Amino acid sequence: METAPGASVLIVDDEKRIADLYASHLEGLYDVETAYSGSEALELIGEEFDVVLLDRRMPAMSGDVVLDRVRADGYGGRIVMVTAADPDFDILDMPFDEYVVKPTTGDEIRSVVETQLLLDSYEMRLNEYFRIQSKVSALEESKAQFELEDNDRYEELTTLAASLRDDLEDLLDEHDQLAFAEGEFLDD
Repeated sequence: METAPGASVLIVDDEKRIADLYASHLEGLYDVETAYSGSEALELIGEEFDVVLLDRRMPAMSGDVVLDRVRADGYGGRIVMVTAADPDFDILDMPFDEYVVKPTTGDEIRSVVETQLLLDSYEMRLNEYFRIQSKVSALEESKAQFELEDNDRYEELTTLAASLRDDLEDLLDEHDQLAFAEGEFLDD
C-alpha cells in the first residue's frame, strides 16, 4: 500500500490508550497528532490535517458535536468516525466520510487513512479535470478546427486534460485494487 508523503492525520479519542495505539499504527507513514477530548480537537482541527479519525462517544463534547462544528467552520478535510457506537439512521445526515466500528486493527486503521487520502486525491484531480475540460469544450463549440489547431494554449489544455484523465483512470484502478485487497483481508 502506497503512503502519501507529508499527509497529516489527527486522532481524536477520549481513551488515551486507544488514541496512542492508533497513532503508533500510523507514525512513520504520516504526520500524526492526537487529541484526547472534543474541545482539544476543536483547538487543533484545521486545514493542515488531511484526515481526522474521530471517536463518536466522548464525555463533555461528543464526536457528533465536534463533527458538526468543524464542518460548520468550513473544514473540508476527510473525517472518519471510528467508534464503538453501531450505526443507526441518525448517521444519514452526518457529514463524515466513513464510519468504522471498533474494535479495529492496525491494518484497518492504515487502510482507512490510505483510502481517504486516495479519495481526496481523486476528488482534487477530478475537479481539475472538469475545469479544464469545460474550457476545452467551450472552445470546441465556438471555434473552427483550424483555429484550435493553431492555438498552443488550447493544445496544452487538451494534453493536460488527457493526462489528468489517465491519472484518474490509474487512481480508479488503484482504488479497485485496494478494495479487492481489503475484501481479501476481511474474508480471512
